Amino acid sequence: MAVDLLNIARTGVQAAQSQLAVTSNNITNANTEGYHRQVASQSSLDAQSFGGNFYGTGTYVNDVKRIYNDYAVKELRIGQTAVSAAQTRYTKASELDQLYSSAGQATVQGLNDLYASLNSLADSPDDLGLRTNVLSQAEQLASSMSQMHTSLDGQMQQTNDEIVAITERVNAISSEIANINNELMKSTGDNAQLLDAQDNLIKELSEYAQVNVVELDTGAKSVMLGGSVMLVSGEVAMSLSTTLGDPFPGDINILATNDNKGSGDGSRINVDIASLGGTLGALADFRDDVLTPAALELDKMALGISDAFNSLQTQGIDLSGALGQNLFTDINASTMAFGRVGALSDNTGTASLSVNIHDASALTGTEYKLVFTSSASYALTDTNTGETSSLTLNGNTLEGANGFSLDIDSGVLASNDTFMLRPTAGAASGFDVVMSSPAAIASGRPKVTPDEGNSGNTTLTLSSIDDTNAIGFPVTGSELTFSIDLSANTFEVFDVDGVSLGAAASYTPPSISAYGFSFDIDSSATGTERFTFDLSQSAGDNTNLVQMAALSELRLMNGGQDTLTDVYENTKLAIGSETKTAEVGVTAADAVYAQAYDRVQSTSGVNLDEEAANLMRYQQAYSASAKIMTVATEIFDTLYNSLR
Repeated sequence: MAVDLLNIARTGVQAAQSQLAVTSNNITNANTEGYHRQVASQSSLDAQSFGGNFYGTGTYVNDVKRIYNDYAVKELRIGQTAVSAAQTRYTKASELDQLYSSAGQATVQGLNDLYASLNSLADSPDDLGLRTNVLSQAEQLASSMSQMHTSLDGQMQQTNDEIVAITERVNAISSEIANINNELMKSTGDNAQLLDAQDNLIKELSEYAQVNVVELDTGAKSVMLGGSVMLVSGEVAMSLSTTLGDPFPGDINILATNDNKGSGDGSRINVDIASLGGTLGALADFRDDVLTPAALELDKMALGISDAFNSLQTQGIDLSGALGQNLFTDINASTMAFGRVGALSDNTGTASLSVNIHDASALTGTEYKLVFTSSASYALTDTNTGETSSLTLNGNTLEGANGFSLDIDSGVLASNDTFMLRPTAGAASGFDVVMSSPAAIASGRPKVTPDEGNSGNTTLTLSSIDDTNAIGFPVTGSELTFSIDLSANTFEVFDVDGVSLGAAASYTPPSISAYGFSFDIDSSATGTERFTFDLSQSAGDNTNLVQMAALSELRLMNGGQDTLTDVYENTKLAIGSETKTAEVGVTAADAVYAQAYDRVQSTSGVNLDEEAANLMRYQQAYSASAKIMTVATEIFDTLYNSLR
């Protein structure tokens, strides 16, 4: 029995030593992120029969288990995805909110300063110093608008850069998981260290996107992103890549390749980034639903300012007596119109389209989708409201949209060709002051008086003052009255005394040029209409300046709902609301994540008090087994000595 005691003692020492090793490893990794507590399972060796009885032969450690709760870990990954998305959403919204609340206010202040300078000039319309100040304030407004556009463009670039960087990191993680899977497939048992590393990588992956994990019998795991993109299949890692947006290059897209990295023969599919969840989904949501609309609203504000001031300028007379010219860049100039139309890459037609804005105040949407299905069907959908309307082709122009039309500049449309439209895009970057002379500010207004007997269905627009020195040019005291026969396309002119200045002359609608000026006619009448013109520049005439200053209170934008300043303030309020909502979302997501984390820790985490108690327990077991060896040795020695 002495030999049996030694064997029993040896197995006890070895088992206690294994238990001490596992416990010590738990203690030393208590603060290791992602470490799962391990437990050594101990069993008895088979008993042996002796003298009609069965005697135990010792113990052994039959397994070292990694304590792992699959359900709790899944909940933790879901919580990680949610909290990463919420934190990203809040961080990005906060940055934009700070921009609109601080630096962006210079844009509103610049517009208010322009209004104030126009009010001052209205008191002394001929003062060149005050006129110079108006131009200076206009230039300051343009500079503020440009700086704001640059800041928003910088945020767009930063957001896209983050998407690219995360995509690269996701690819690196997929390679690492595939390598670990390969090692696990080759190993004969569960390698706790590899499994912990695998779980840590998947948990990190769940920060960037929602993950679905399929466990294999070998311990390897296949991973999908967002429920649709296979990222890792066993030991094979797939690849993601980023590409320029379609149709707008600034909207970075992600492509998934369904083959092993480096093989180059797999198909590539577009990934809906927003559907991935996590940081990637939050970045895409912020870019597409917050940042891009905010930039387009700033563009709309720039268009509104340019359209409103330029329209009033062209209705007034400057110090030289000429018809006023644009103060700001024309709303359809190439620098203001860049990026308004994008054709999808899979269009089969060759048509090239451009957007022409006719009335900035009528613009209500930020982005539209145009689909051509037949020669009589041009469906225009507001992507914000989902409302769809039909456009009408008139020559090469598609008409019927709010505030703008589409020109088919070249090529032909094919069935199902699709275009994305951003009518306001690029306006803030192209917004600038084009007037150079303070004297060119149109302070006064020409007087065009319709006859009381007119139908009321005819309007005249003064298009140019060509020669103020022309014989008969209408000035105060020498006004001219035009009698226009709309059915015969002829006109006759009378002086201030009602005397005809010549026989009726023909004209080509809609324009008439005579006596040093030109005007356009827009009428639905068929009879004769009469208008009296006084185009003199009166000293101190501030009529047009008063109209410009009054723009501060006019609801010109969004179909007559908002002032020019309201466009900015409404965007600022929307961003502030988004930031507050995102802040609440972070609190909620943190609470859910904390619960999931505690659940995992309660199962798989290391409890130092429990491990310290185990350490003492296994130390005593080790000492006791060693004592058995001592006793067995002494018995053997006694027996041996008695037989000598």
